[in-house]
Amino acid sequence: MKKYIGFSILILLLTVGFFACKGLLEEDPKDQVFVDNFFQTENDATAAVNSIYGILNATSSAPSFGGVYFSNYWVATGLASDEMENRLPAPDFDQLATFTHRPVNGALYEFWSLAYKGINNANFAIEGIPLVNGDPSFKNQRLAEAHFLRGMLYFDLVRWFGDIPLILTLGGEVTPPRNDKDEVYAAIIADLQFAEQNLPDSYSAGNGLGRATKGAATGLLAKVYLTQGEWQKCVDQCDAIINSGKYGLYDDFAEAFRIPNENGKETLFGIGFGTANNSISFWEAGQFNVRLLPTKLSGAIPGVNAQGWQVATQNLYDSYDPQDRRREVTLLTTITNVDGTTTTVEPHIQKYWDRVNEPTAGNTDHDFPYLRYSDILLMYAEALNELKNGPDAEAYDAVNQVRKRARFNGMTELNILPDLTGLSYQDFKDALLEERRHEFVAEGHRWFDLVRFGKLEALVPLAKPGVQPQAFHDLFPIPQGEIDLNQNLLPQNTGY
Repeated sequence: MKKYIGFSILILLLTVGFFACKGLLEEDPKDQVFVDNFFQTENDATAAVNSIYGILNATSSAPSFGGVYFSNYWVATGLASDEMENRLPAPDFDQLATFTHRPVNGALYEFWSLAYKGINNANFAIEGIPLVNGDPSFKNQRLAEAHFLRGMLYFDLVRWFGDIPLILTLGGEVTPPRNDKDEVYAAIIADLQFAEQNLPDSYSAGNGLGRATKGAATGLLAKVYLTQGEWQKCVDQCDAIINSGKYGLYDDFAEAFRIPNENGKETLFGIGFGTANNSISFWEAGQFNVRLLPTKLSGAIPGVNAQGWQVATQNLYDSYDPQDRRREVTLLTTITNVDGTTTTVEPHIQKYWDRVNEPTAGNTDHDFPYLRYSDILLMYAEALNELKNGPDAEAYDAVNQVRKRARFNGMTELNILPDLTGLSYQDFKDALLEERRHEFVAEGHRWFDLVRFGKLEALVPLAKPGVQPQAFHDLFPIPQGEIDLNQNLLPQNTGY
């Protein structure tokens, strides 16, 4: 089991009490820890930064059940696409799956409120760490972590909601207006560039494993530039990762989802969950398996806590080559029961179930893979195709590395998924979108990909007959609960 740098009880207080509020902008002075009286030692700097990590994976602050990336993030982006369907009796998730969501939606509201709590904690750390009497290089590293995490949270917020309030200091406007998304992106880039310049390349086990690294900042900058259509800048960032020699693909796709391989060569950044002592997590475990594995698994593992709340679309399952290793690793359709009989189920997502380390399934120590090396390769190929109006040798090599890995069935390389070659600009782009679909199931990418490729309206109805997204669904609505607190958030996003 991986180990992370330790933290004190104070982090729990920071995470659940720093800026605990019903909405983004309500304040309760009794809950607050102030910059001037808190930051004294290097341990204080670490505790402040750990409070940001804590918001990513877990929080006990009502009404939230988990942190920013605990479930709503990747569930919402899966449901609002051709990737997932909802089986949980919950209107909020049904609405996302059928594109009938409106400004009153608990999943969207929770993501907004938790992300801004994380940003508030980051602002607290960024303002306070310079006051610490400590080693300058240590302070810069902790500052860089805070900048990275703030940039990451703003990146996901701006991709979800478009123009949003940009809050970079404590004690600003009580009811801030929405900033133009270009201003938000400029702040994101500044945060990530600072992080890239000041984060270490790696950490040793027990001394920060799981924290943001220089590679995480470089890779996330690549995704920011890709989203903005800054193709050359994206290529340059991906080049830096590829040529660093620090990252690579496991030979077997399944190895990317083994718990012992978390923070391994394929991980640029993951959101930590788990029961390891001193981990940057407040939940005993993540709920990937509880949400995704079928209830009928109890026939094979009596008493397993598998709820099957979200499932893969049949269209996704059918889109794979039957021998593609990723289908076998990612999706479950047949269960072998304890009595030897088999049960067929609709496609369920099993990629987070490490059968060796967690044979009884249910709760899991698995991290959420926010940014993997295969994403770098596919972003690199996409940006090169856009930059040169067609794929070159390097673009082909990048995507073919991913396809080659998918040909390996755990023992040998099969004669499937031939290397891509001789494609036009559009054919290569279409092939990349399909490759991303097969590579990143339930990793929070699909809605973003469909929006970026301009394919949301065309592809969702193929997987969900009768469901028809509209052009305005390339953004989510600003949560009504926040508008009720702050009328300056109006006008609402178009279509809602």
